[in-house]
Order: sequence, then structure tokens, then C-alpha cells
Amino acid sequence: MNKLITLITILFISGCGDIAKPESATPGDIASAYFDALYNQKDLQKASSMATPSMARIMKSYGTAKQFARNLINLQYDKVTIEIDMTNMSVRQQFGDHAKINIIFTGYFGSKKIDDIRTVKMIQKKGKWYVDKIMVDPYAR
Repeated sequence: MNKLITLITILFISGCGDIAKPESATPGDIASAYFDALYNQKDLQKASSMATPSMARIMKSYGTAKQFARNLINLQYDKVTIEIDMTNMSVRQQFGDHAKINIIFTGYFGSKKIDDIRTVKMIQKKGKWYVDKIMVDPYAR
């Protein structure tokens, strides 16, 4: 009887293990996770899995997450906090299988504090959202 209770408990606990990634992730959730994989986890492969195939090819051509972030995104951080811009959420540009999400970056590169914002174009394919394009900062010089 004691072994049966132990077995049921183990099955129950192991069945609840993979709840971290819901299928109904929003475009903002995916965009935030994408940049977290690039900047905080420095995992180009993980970030590539959240990008469209054409974007993933471009990413992999840079070799590392650091090189990609420095050259294509033009943002460098040692450690960064990534937030979704909530000021525009009620009228967020999301139409069917396309969305534009504003991401706010706050972090440090060396001893210099850097705050920035990027707009990300997202595409939904087969019910999942993917990063398609990172827009150039319109306010940069």
C-alpha cells in the first residue's frame, strides 16, 4: 500500500513538470523570451528557435549571440532587464497573424547605463508566434 502511494505521488509530480511554456503564449511573451535568450542567457540556438527561418539563418551567420546583438541589433549589454512596453497595449498593433511589439531594454554595458527601445515585428505560424524582424530605432542618429 505504501509503495502504491509513493508511485502515485511520483507520477503526479512528474506529470506536472513541464508547465513553463504555454501554447497560448502572446507575441509579447515570445519577444521578451527571445531577447532574454540573446542577452541574459547568451543562447543563440534558443533565440533562433523563436525566430522565423529567414531570421534564424541571419542570426546563425553571426556565430554567437553577442556578435548578432552587437552587429544587427546594435545594442550591447552585460546584463539587461527586458520589458514589454505596456503604454500601448490597449491599441497594440496586432492583426491576425502579425503584430508589432515595443520592447524596453534597461541595463549596463561596463559601468555605463543604457536604456533603449526596439520594435519587433512578429508573425504567427501554426498557432505559434515568431520574431520576424527587429526594426531600426527611428530616433537613433
